[in-house]
Amino acid sequence: MPITDWPEDERPREKLLQRGPAALSDAELLAIFLRTGIAGSSAVDLARELLSRFGSLRALLKAPRADFCAAKGLGDAKYAQLQAVLEIARRHLAENLAQRAALNDPQAARDFLIAQLRDLDHEAFAALFLDTQHRVLAFEILARGTLNSASVYPREVVKSALRQQAAAVIFAHNHPSGINEPSGADRTLTQRLREALNLIDIRVLDHFIIGEGPPVSFAERGLL
Repeated sequence: MPITDWPEDERPREKLLQRGPAALSDAELLAIFLRTGIAGSSAVDLARELLSRFGSLRALLKAPRADFCAAKGLGDAKYAQLQAVLEIARRHLAENLAQRAALNDPQAARDFLIAQLRDLDHEAFAALFLDTQHRVLAFEILARGTLNSASVYPREVVKSALRQQAAAVIFAHNHPSGINEPSGADRTLTQRLREALNLIDIRVLDHFIIGEGPPVSFAERGLL
């Protein structure tokens, strides 16, 4: 049965307009993105098949282009639309973060860093540079690496902090393995960066490790 024949309060788009996006299932949200189904399957049916194939909504969203486009009902046009939606979401989080009078909401920083780093297939080391009032000046990826490593040089980090005229910094890096426990190397690097930045009166407020589950905070662990 096509979605147009469903009761109005069960159609995904109408349901969203009446009750808000949080009321929709993953399949219903994906169906709105898909807009149409394929022969013999409604958009919701197709969405359910795709979620089953990829295993989860997140797995679908971060699927490589070849895998995404190979699924029935998808293709390059849908892939381009999806990448645009994801980038809009990332920029929305960045603007929300930048517009805050001061970064006094730790969860806002966590949400932003998760959106930027969690689903990368390689390790990346990044920084949020802040002014004296802890307002965001810039977000910068300082190093990119292989599946499980990224080379970070304190001298280059200091140069970036000075260029941004930062008074404080929050570091973050992802673990593509999903295990977000800090390694010995992570602790050593954080200490070296802290010492280097202390020489020019720039405070390291935190270092987050982004993996599966909530990010691990060095500050909350007493590691700073």
